[in-house]
Amino acid sequence: MTDRNSKIAVVTGAGSGIGRAVAVELLRAGWSVALAGRRAEPLAQTAALAPGAASLAVSADVSRPGDVDALFTAVVERFGRVDLLFNNAGTFGPGGVPVEELPYDAWRHVVDTNLNGAFLCAQAAYRRMKEQDPQGGRIINNGSVSAHTPRPHSVAYTATKHALTGLTKSLSLDGRPYRIAVGQIDIGNAATDMTARMRTGALQANGEVAPEPVMDVADVARTVRHMAELPLEANVQFATVLATTMPYIGRG
Repeated sequence: MTDRNSKIAVVTGAGSGIGRAVAVELLRAGWSVALAGRRAEPLAQTAALAPGAASLAVSADVSRPGDVDALFTAVVERFGRVDLLFNNAGTFGPGGVPVEELPYDAWRHVVDTNLNGAFLCAQAAYRRMKEQDPQGGRIINNGSVSAHTPRPHSVAYTATKHALTGLTKSLSLDGRPYRIAVGQIDIGNAATDMTARMRTGALQANGEVAPEPVMDVADVARTVRHMAELPLEANVQFATVLATTMPYIGRG
């Protein structure tokens, strides 16, 4: 059952990591949440972390326009509207590969997922938010501190995250007439499977390999929920949430 007063969220990449943490945070706060991801089993595991909550699992590859259209059609058929898109699905791609050795297929996979997928989902959400009654909604893009400062050997990931910032700004501007608020959260070293290597050793700008601190992914989830629950008259345009002592600010 869907609570008539519940807000409706779509979370991509909801089967693991930050997407799972945010989806569970929203479900436990009373949101109805569509869980999107490529594989059904991890989505079911996410839903099981909030038993009794109103969730809908939809298998979708965000880089495929047909999958994205089917996702948002399913959400509107089940819940009636879209109040929030957390545009989270992404991939780092092959780690530690110098730019001159990066295969084009690997570059294209990262671009298709991180940038094209984010655009397709934002476009689909925007269309629903513009036409629904009451009009409007919110899109939160998951950037990265790599949207500001790259790591070594991360050209595809870094380029897409810089591009995501441009996407956020354009969507924010174009959404104003329709009460569509768009912001971005840039995250550094949240403890997930994707960042597990940070704790054992990550390549630094000076060529050394050093372990890095991480933070609880639940702190990211609470930040996204705060951004999501603001009235549409207020917007967090950009938020940076990172492990306090990670090597990002400064020269170390």
